[in-house]
Amino acid sequence: MADYLAATMAMLGPAQNRYAEPSAWDRLHAELGIRLPPDYRVIVDAYAPIRLNGHLTLLHPATERWNLVQGIRETIQAWSEVPWDELDFDADEDPRQLLGLEELSFGTRNGLWPIASTDRGETVFLDAAADATRLVVSFDETWADHRMSFAEWLYRYLIGEDMTGPNSSAFYPGPVKLQHLPMSADERPEPWYGPDRGM
Repeated sequence: MADYLAATMAMLGPAQNRYAEPSAWDRLHAELGIRLPPDYRVIVDAYAPIRLNGHLTLLHPATERWNLVQGIRETIQAWSEVPWDELDFDADEDPRQLLGLEELSFGTRNGLWPIASTDRGETVFLDAAADATRLVVSFDETWADHRMSFAEWLYRYLIGEDMTGPNSSAFYPGPVKLQHLPMSADERPEPWYGPDRGM
């Protein structure tokens, strides 16, 4: 089995661990009542808050700005307000049928938890009922189901596979572009690039 965590971090370059703080994850787990996967925590600690290749955003639980707990809560609230039972889906569009779920719930013990997003309107969810081996991505009324770890999903996303739905590739040849998210209103972080990856 491939080591997707190591392969992903090799593409992103040396871990910076600017905000790595185990107690921040303890607080997140206590406040939200869910344990996020170890590979996800390693990647977030190593690089976040960050935007990858100009699109994918990862937040961090230890920062006041771009805070992961706050981001998860706000996204859960927004998605929970959608009246799923009142929407008139075609059979091939109903996310419950597509995902094999009896109901669509967000932020519940067996529900979907938002863990990443893009500036293209895509939201990456962890399926809490699947023991960290299922990610679900929503984009513009389409849903993609991925039975894999976050590290594998991110690796495949960065090499240009359609990881957020059909024809959704956000591939950029050359090194991965990384850019810290601004930690104050007047900060303008400069992007930098990961190692050459022969692509």
